[in-house]
Order: sequence, then structure tokens, then C-alpha cells
Amino acid sequence: MNSFETDLKRAVMSRKFAAGLVLQIVILLHSGFDSDLFRISVPITASFPYATAWLLEYENGFIKSYLPRSSRLGYINGKFFSCTISGGLVEMLSCWVFVLIKGESAQINLFLILISGMFWAAVAAVLAAWSENRYIAYGGGFVIYYLLVILYDRYFEDVYCLYPYEWFQPTHIWVLGDNGIVIMLSSFMLILLCLYNRILRRCINLV
Repeated sequence: MNSFETDLKRAVMSRKFAAGLVLQIVILLHSGFDSDLFRISVPITASFPYATAWLLEYENGFIKSYLPRSSRLGYINGKFFSCTISGGLVEMLSCWVFVLIKGESAQINLFLILISGMFWAAVAAVLAAWSENRYIAYGGGFVIYYLLVILYDRYFEDVYCLYPYEWFQPTHIWVLGDNGIVIMLSSFMLILLCLYNRILRRCINLV
């Protein structure tokens, strides 16, 4: 089993994944898909499953015994993609359960929710690697998310492409439709992957 498969299994089968999923379902059932509570919770619950996985291995020294069995690139990519996929799945599965229970599917695009969750999980992973602080990893994405909401609401209503709510519940006409959102967020995640790779390589060299 390669590094990615191992990491993905650990992420999806973890208690943190279950906690994020249950919390998001409770929020949805209590407040609904259109609520501010659900919208603002996305960057937090998406970071639960695996955003700090590398940091924990770095702090407890497990990385020293794991790296000889995997290439550096494989190790880094495994951590990043497992984090993004598990974070996206938390959001998508919780909304899927909400749809099954409530039957409110008209305004819910599960694929956009998956991509949006993946992006915020990637943000949390980069913040964890950069700061070496799990609290910044869990809270930093929320701060960035909230700042983007404030900037849009108060100053830049024309720049809807940087409005986080728009990414999973679009109200404007995008170039290429929903595909435009997917392409933009995928491009952002590619940049975040490059940053994550660079940060982790520097840290690994110090091990």
C-alpha cells in the first residue's frame, strides 16, 4: 500500500473525520443549508480530518521512521491529497445526508460542496505546515474565509468570484458556469500544493 492510500484510509477512518461529519450534519439539520452557521462552518469542519496529520508526525518523531519507506514527494503528496479529499468528503457527505433526510436538493450542488471543502482543507494543511501550530491550522482558514466574506459584503460586491459562499451556492453567472468555479478552486489548490511541498521539503531536510 503506497503513502497516499495509507494516508487516505487513516483520514477517512479517523475519529476527527467522524466528528466533522456528525457536527456538520447537526448544523445542517438545526439551521439548514442556507444558514450563515452552515456557511461559516465549512472551513472549520473541512480541516478536522487530516489537516494537522503531518504536524503530529513531525512533533512525535514518527516521520523519521516513515520517510525511509516512502519517497519525499510521495509522502508530501499523500498527506496533501488525503487532507483535501477527506475534508471535501466531510462537506459533501453531510450535505448528502441532509438531502436524504430533508429532501431539499434544489439548491445543493454536491460536487461544488466537495471542491469547496477540499480547498479549505488545503488551506488548513498549508497553515499547519507554515505555522507548525494546530490551532492556526483549524482557525486560520476560518479567519481567511470570514475576511473574504466581509470584504465582499462591505467593499467589493462586484468581485463575486472571491466570495466563499458563491463557490458552493452560486448566485451569479460564471464564465463556463459551475465549471468556472471548479477550475478556479483547482488552480488555487495547485498553488497551495506547491507551497505545501516547499514548506515540507524544508522541514524534512531538518529531520
